[in-house]
Amino acid sequence: MSVQAIEPSPFSWRRFFGKRLALAIGGGILLFFLLLAIGAPLIAPYDPILQNADVRLQSPSLLHPFGTDNFGRDILSRVIWGTRIDLQIAVIGVLFPFLIGTAVGTIAGFFGGAVDALFMRLVDIILAFPFLVLMLSIIAILGPGLGSFYIAMALVGWVSYARLIRAQMLTLKNADYAIAAVSLGFSRFRIMFRHLLPNAVAGSIVFSMSDATLVLLSGAAVSYLGLGVQPPLAEWGVMVAEGQSFITTAWWITLFPGLSIVCLAFGFSMLGDGLAELLGVHE
Repeated sequence: MSVQAIEPSPFSWRRFFGKRLALAIGGGILLFFLLLAIGAPLIAPYDPILQNADVRLQSPSLLHPFGTDNFGRDILSRVIWGTRIDLQIAVIGVLFPFLIGTAVGTIAGFFGGAVDALFMRLVDIILAFPFLVLMLSIIAILGPGLGSFYIAMALVGWVSYARLIRAQMLTLKNADYAIAAVSLGFSRFRIMFRHLLPNAVAGSIVFSMSDATLVLLSGAAVSYLGLGVQPPLAEWGVMVAEGQSFITTAWWITLFPGLSIVCLAFGFSMLGDGLAELLGVHE
């Protein structure tokens, strides 16, 4: 009796769980930090800005699991409350560049010609300057603060999204369904934003997860330099900056906010990897 070879199934359990594993890890980390931010008033054991000279520079203990800083403030409470600001930095710092870049890339890629050339020359001008230098220059002009940081990110960060969307639009506008939509007399606005953009935006959504990591680190760096969140507000970059003078004697002041930055950035990165696998997007 002849034995026929069995073709392997195209479905791969390894790939299935690989995709879901990255999504689960990234989503779980972000959900944890989100719940931490929402429940900060109930979870934090102390007031994050309350100073107490009697307990300054205490090492981690049962009363203060993450220790206290040079002003006697509880590090755990400041890390918990800092989650609110750092999540806000990551989300808002990506949202406005995403929206601006998507609109510009859609218009430039769809219309082409002079419109495309105009927008792409503007992109080239912005890319001619180092990202961090241009961002810090804008913040220095506008003045320190989160508002200045968000404006700087919106003015500088949209170019990557514009290039991604433009490349997709240049390809998709020649697809059969796009040509059929033109033949049916649909408006340009409908074709751009209802037919082409939903098929072009997957890569930008995946990229936004990696970009959130960059924005989070940039926000922490700006706060570290004194141009972002201003003391005494609890923000992880500010906390790292405040603890640098005590790194050899009170290491916990910088360790725990630094680990929080790494964990949140890792969560965004894993979520981006999971989405890239799930949507079939190659970064």
